[in-house]
Amino acid sequence: MAEVQEVLLNAPSCQVDARHSEDEQRYVALRVTNEGDNSSSAFTVRRNRVRVISARPMSRKERAIHERSER
Repeated sequence: MAEVQEVLLNAPSCQVDARHSEDEQRYVALRVTNEGDNSSSAFTVRRNRVRVISARPMSRKERAIHERSER
């Protein structure tokens, strides 16, 4: 969970996850951690709290999106 905190608190590249946002707004945060890991975190905000849905390594497609957003 510490890695997710690091991703969310250190200016990640965020976008709305429109494919999974039917009932509530969901977001995907992409960030390289301090250890150099490519991390993807899906989350939503409920009652002013962040609810993490998933955290995993970035896919190739996500890495490409992240690299473009960092330019």
